[in-house]
Amino acid sequence: MESTKNKTLENPNYIPTPKEALEIQRELRLKVIKQNAFNEIKSIAGVDLAQVSNGKQLVCGIIVFSYPELEEIERVSTIVSEQFPYIPGLLAFREGPAIIETYKQIKKPPDLLMVDGHGIAHPRGIGIASHIGVILDRPSIGVAKKRLYGNYEEPRENQKSWTPLISKNGENIGAVLRTRKGTKPVFVSIGHKIDLKTSVKITLKCTKGYRIPDPTRKADKFVAELKNSSFD
Repeated sequence: MESTKNKTLENPNYIPTPKEALEIQRELRLKVIKQNAFNEIKSIAGVDLAQVSNGKQLVCGIIVFSYPELEEIERVSTIVSEQFPYIPGLLAFREGPAIIETYKQIKKPPDLLMVDGHGIAHPRGIGIASHIGVILDRPSIGVAKKRLYGNYEEPRENQKSWTPLISKNGENIGAVLRTRKGTKPVFVSIGHKIDLKTSVKITLKCTKGYRIPDPTRKADKFVAELKNSSFD
């Protein structure tokens, strides 16, 4: 029988059943590289996605920035029909095809993807940042606004403090990072081809006065503008 993983790698738009999706996650998890596997980061792409008000389509926006200057290089977007239902823990199968289709429009592939979501900080160790990183074979970081999985102690109130996010088996799966004093922390995790220390360092360098780092913050704003202009 053909591997479900191979179906996904050869055709990222392949729509699995929920049972197949769980098997794909188990197989893709083995592909995640948790060490730095790049020479230099000169560009970062912020990735965000939202459901359109009609409930049947998804809009994705990707903005590529120079790094560390964070000057915009290009932005691309796509609107696709939703093919996979919303199932907690299987978000990548609902949103992944839209991200991949949008990514194909980028003129020059970025050195790093910063995704509004989780990487290995996921019940099965393969959140959307890791899933997309493996499929596209690009270094990636997950930066999420809320915890999905794991336990942690609240970081100190001062800026740049962080505490580890720990799985049920005691593995450090992320960083609970306070990017700005007086705000809630964000949840940073390895996506693919990067380590946690570097993920935290890059997230902080991309945070310019706001709680959310610029690549995903501006991608989120871009997606909101796309929704308003296309569907109002």
